[in-house]
This record gives sequence, C-alpha cells and structure tokens, in this order.
Amino acid sequence: MRGVAWMLMGCSLVLASGCASSQRASTDDTARGHADVAASSKDPLPSWTEGPTKAALLDFVERVTREGGPDFVPASERIAVFDNDGTLWSEQPLVAELAFVIDRVKALAPQHPEWRTRQPFQGVLEGDVESVKASGKRGLMELFAATHAGMTTEQFERTVSDWLVTARHPTLHRPYTDLVYQPMLELLALLRARGFKTFVVSGGDVGFMRPWMERVYGVPREQVVGSRVKLRYQDSGGAPSVLRLAELDLLDDGAGKPVGIEQGVGRRPLAAFGNSDGDFEMLEWTTSGPGPRLGLLVHHTDAEREWAYDREARVGKLARGLDEAPRRGWLVVDMRRDWKVIHPFERATPR
Repeated sequence: MRGVAWMLMGCSLVLASGCASSQRASTDDTARGHADVAASSKDPLPSWTEGPTKAALLDFVERVTREGGPDFVPASERIAVFDNDGTLWSEQPLVAELAFVIDRVKALAPQHPEWRTRQPFQGVLEGDVESVKASGKRGLMELFAATHAGMTTEQFERTVSDWLVTARHPTLHRPYTDLVYQPMLELLALLRARGFKTFVVSGGDVGFMRPWMERVYGVPREQVVGSRVKLRYQDSGGAPSVLRLAELDLLDDGAGKPVGIEQGVGRRPLAAFGNSDGDFEMLEWTTSGPGPRLGLLVHHTDAEREWAYDREARVGKLARGLDEAPRRGWLVVDMRRDWKVIHPFERATPR
C-alpha cells in the first residue's frame, strides 16, 4: 500500500488485464514449511549465491550475536523488521490485497444492485479503468470501505482466509502464498535461530496479513505491523465483538513505518529489510541508531525469473534508495546475481 496513487495504479492494472484471480483450490503446498529448514543446515542461506552480499549478512549476524564480542547485542534488542510486498513475496503486476479488493467487489455485487450504476463500483464491474482512476482518492476509499470495513475482525479474517484458498496470481497462476521468496524465508529462519525477533512491517492492512503470516513466514500475528482501520468494541445481545470501521487509523508506509514500529514494537530495530522507496524511512530510522545496524534493499533485477523494475516502476518504485544506499552503508540485493532461486517451488531446479 504505497500511497493512493500506487493503489489506484494497481487497481488499473487488475482491471486492464481482466484478472479473474480465483480458481479451484489446489493441493500445492510448496510455499509452506520451508521457513525453518535452512537454519539447521550447514549453510543457513543455501539459496543465496556466494558473494559480498551473503558474506555481509552472515558477518553481521555473527558479530551481533557473538557473546563477548565488541558488537554483541543482547537478544532482547535483536529486532528485525521486514517489508512484505516486494520484499518477502511478489508484488507484480499487482499487489495481492488489491486483487482481493477487486474480487470482493465482484463477489458482493449481487447484494448491491446499485453498484451497477455507481462509480467506482461500476468501473470495477465493467473493467473500465479510466472510470476507476477518475474517482480518485474518494473512490478508492469507497472500494476499501466496502471490502474491508463494516464487519467484525473475525468475519474479515475468515473472508481473507477463504479468498487465499482459491485466489491465483494473474500471470503465474499459483496461490499468492506460493510466491514468497525462498532466500528471504532462509534469512528469517537464520535470524530467529540466532535470537532475533522478526516483525513484518507493511503498508498492507494488518487484518489482511495476520491470518496467514505465521503459516507462511513463521511470524506470529502479534508481530505484524501494518496499515489499520479504526476499530470499535460492541456488545450486541451478549455477543461482544470488535467492528472494523470505514476510517483509516494509520497508513503504515513511508514516514508512517517508523511510527508503526514505535507503536507496535516499542524498540528501534537492529535490522530492516525493504525493496522500495516506501521503505526508505524504515531503513533510515533503523540504521541511524547507535551501534551495529543493518539496512537491506531487494533490487528486482531478474526479468527472466521474476520482474525487473526500479526507478520508473508504477508499483514498488526504487530510486532514492538506490541513490543513497552506498552512502548509508545499506546492502542492495541484486536478485538476478544474489539469489540462486526465487520461490520455494523452484528449489529442485536452481538457476
């Protein structure tokens, strides 16, 4: 959720492609169960190419966890934060949550016949990109309110979980949770094995992410920080619940990420991992702290196995981060060079 313009562009990409992301559920489970395998192997990062990036990661982890060493950091302070879209799983050609919004509008349309003649819903249902774009921020907020609010937290979680069972990526035709990055799963596992507490800090709605984060990444729901709507407690006839309201409480993107970390974590991270300029402030906040710190950006350079994009990207733009990473001492992962495989299901046939 890289801001309103980014979300509108994502909606446009979905509609323009005529995406129907929900298909019959498959039994493919390749994106699950790999997060803790690498940490116990001789090489904790087997999907990473030998080179300066991998060496720098291993060196940092070793230095901050070596008791008695000059850079040792107590386990209570070993906080690592990861962006989600484009850092832990694929975000092209659209972000999963935007596909969810479009699919939910279509699923709910029979209950709302007025949507057939009311923008931006009419544009979504007819695949009219320009009408959706013309509705601007107001229209986008209407779409998110219709699909994310007006239900209890439990109802929303069930809706997300049910959608993930059948939803498929529009070009790779696999479940979205298959499209996680195997090298990052290994990094998460390594950090946890060395006493780090790992958090996901994303612009996505926290309610959208919590249902599947632990299963896919091994990150407990209480360690997920995201954008959030306002909530209201209600007790209807002895059945208490928490209702999601159609009002934004925090946009956890850009300068909102350090705020979200401070509110949800309460410690400045020791390491931060992102992929776009929406993660710049998170890396800046992390690496400006005292003592050893690590900032890393995933640079999408592999058009053959995934996508190649940076400065001119409509989704996941990376320009300022590339320019300032050398001066700030941040690592930049060259996906084509530094990763032997991209997704878990590719591990049997590494590049």
